[in-house]
Amino acid sequence: MHMILGKSCGQVLSAQASRKKNAALICKTVNLGRWVYLLALVTITGCTTLGPDYQQPQVSVTENWLESEHAKISPEQVVLKEWWKVFNDPVLNTLIDKAYKQNLTLQIAGLRILEARAQLGIASGNRYPQLQQLSAQYTNVSASRNSANSAAADLNYHEAELGFDAAWELDIWGRFRRGMEAADAELMASIADYDDVLVSLTAEVARTYILIRTFEERLRLTRENVAIQERSLEISEAQFEGGLVTELDVQQAKSLMLSTQAEIPLLESQLRQVQNGLSILLGIPPQDLHGLLGGPGNIPAVPPNVAVGIPADLLRRRPDIRRAELLAAAQSARIGLAKTDLYPHFTLFGTIGLRTTENSITKAGGDSSDLGDLFSSDSVEVFGGPSLTWDIFNYGRLKNRVRVQDARFQELVVNYQETVLRSAQEVEDGLVTFLRNQVRKKYLGEGVKASKRSVDLSLIQYREGLVDYQRVLDTQRALFRDQDVFTATSGDVALGLVSLYKAMGGGWQIRQGKDFIPENTKKVMAERTNWGKYLEGRFPESSSEE
Repeated sequence: MHMILGKSCGQVLSAQASRKKNAALICKTVNLGRWVYLLALVTITGCTTLGPDYQQPQVSVTENWLESEHAKISPEQVVLKEWWKVFNDPVLNTLIDKAYKQNLTLQIAGLRILEARAQLGIASGNRYPQLQQLSAQYTNVSASRNSANSAAADLNYHEAELGFDAAWELDIWGRFRRGMEAADAELMASIADYDDVLVSLTAEVARTYILIRTFEERLRLTRENVAIQERSLEISEAQFEGGLVTELDVQQAKSLMLSTQAEIPLLESQLRQVQNGLSILLGIPPQDLHGLLGGPGNIPAVPPNVAVGIPADLLRRRPDIRRAELLAAAQSARIGLAKTDLYPHFTLFGTIGLRTTENSITKAGGDSSDLGDLFSSDSVEVFGGPSLTWDIFNYGRLKNRVRVQDARFQELVVNYQETVLRSAQEVEDGLVTFLRNQVRKKYLGEGVKASKRSVDLSLIQYREGLVDYQRVLDTQRALFRDQDVFTATSGDVALGLVSLYKAMGGGWQIRQGKDFIPENTKKVMAERTNWGKYLEGRFPESSSEE
């Protein structure tokens, strides 16, 4: 209900006329009570909620994953709360814990939840009288004596008034109820958005950490190959000094060694950039990261088998799917909200106040009032009653507003359906990448063994003069290439598992039972603004808690 209690105004009344009107106003107060009763009765018996009630859109979900029959894949229910612990890497566990506590992007998402909660409070407040206002005014008037009808008027007077205004629009058509539905859905969508950020954050920290370990391993192997090629250069120089080979062998050996050495600064640069990216995820300066990493380490090893559950689990587990549906639900409520403008708006309004005027006419008549009479019973005035407003000639604007909201709702429905399909695609992509890279890693590992043996044999045969130096160069190039590709693929296997857990919606569960806003942030905000109980306790949880 919406009640507009506008401030009452009127021409300056004499004290005698004012007393007569007060009696009439008291009668109007009784009539106002009748109107309150009648409008309350209408509200109870005749209220309806316009617009469609939200229903979950239909989506197509397969029963099993394409790779569900693979030996390394299990259809059992997957535990995703701390999925990164499958790597059994304490450093990774520490990094994700710090990112959860310190990441600034995640803190922004938490503050958006607080903002949405305040917006819901605004929408909830519309259920009550929308205007409840105290007013006070003092007026000193000195009018022109040359204006029309000024001869008989008192051109100089003082007036004081004190009043309470209220207004309450009746929610006959569900306008404010739909507004609360939309705000509530948006609050839950902001929580789902926070969870989605947390899913991305945990996956990105794990991905960046794996890249760091991969670059460290590639650097180590590059330096090993430089050492191997340095020994080959020494052999070729000895052979040249002994007159067994030409200078060509020496220059070729030097060229290969320098080419391999040139890869080291490139890898160091890439490693530093990835480390800097990790420091941003942790919310710390880059120079503070070294102590957390603890020096070079191994690429995290993946478990032999992975549980993935079934596709239907994604609908309740992935926060981006929940967010897409909640945004559609909020937009569905806005259709009804727009439809309420097609119908009349009923308002209950009223004012109760005190008014007195001090003027020369009343004083001359012997029955005067002055500003001191403001709180006397004769100064009471009451105005009130029902009102109706209805935009009847709008040239199709109101209907087109409804159509706009309906079109936006359908867009969000289709977006929800597409989000479900894309989530399934991401899981399928993660599965095939994880599984096929393991096969590739196996073959590459055998290839590295063969390359190492080829290098050893070629050097032996070169010393004995059985092959030329080109054979040595070819085997050393092949070893460096095979080792580098094998290392990168080892990282890709771990990265594939990270992508799979991200696609399954893992990681956001760690915030269950915890606040979205850090305590130090709450303290700063409480000192700046009165947040009441909004900063106390925890926010409402997502509807899909596991």
